[in-house]
Amino acid sequence: MLRYSLLFVCGALLLAAAPSAVARDLVGRGSIVDGDTLDLHDQRIRLWGIDAPESAQLCRGRDRKPYRCGALAANTLDAFTRGKTIRCMPVDGDRYGRVVARCAAGGVDLGQFMVSRGLALEEPQYSHGHYAADQVAARRAGRGVWSGRFVEPSLYRSCMHAAGTRSVCSEGATGWR
Repeated sequence: MLRYSLLFVCGALLLAAAPSAVARDLVGRGSIVDGDTLDLHDQRIRLWGIDAPESAQLCRGRDRKPYRCGALAANTLDAFTRGKTIRCMPVDGDRYGRVVARCAAGGVDLGQFMVSRGLALEEPQYSHGHYAADQVAARRAGRGVWSGRFVEPSLYRSCMHAAGTRSVCSEGATGWR
């Protein structure tokens, strides 16, 4: 009997010492940072499986005129989540110390919401195709960034880190879609 009690106590201690292995959902009202990032309970959360244009990034619309696609993505996500409880299920962490999580508001997956409206791109290396059909539908319908031309957010960030300017990096000689 003592042996089983010791095993139980050791097992409980191991679980308590490894909170990352049993990550708890984060639930509450959040504030939107950009089209793929939010703050919830003082925790910065990156939405799993997607990459949205940066807040300052410009895209070209159907009319070929530049517009603030990054701001549009952030504002749309903010409007959709405003007043709703957000539930995030942590999946991983990233190199910037953010929690990477699948989040929903009003029962709607926020990654799917953004990709299906063409306001974010699926990152298949992380999502394993979870949002692929949503991205194909958005592209075919010409929604969001798919209505014109844009530089992939990762290429925009690389350009900006290399001391580029918003307009040069948004126009990107390479990386146009």
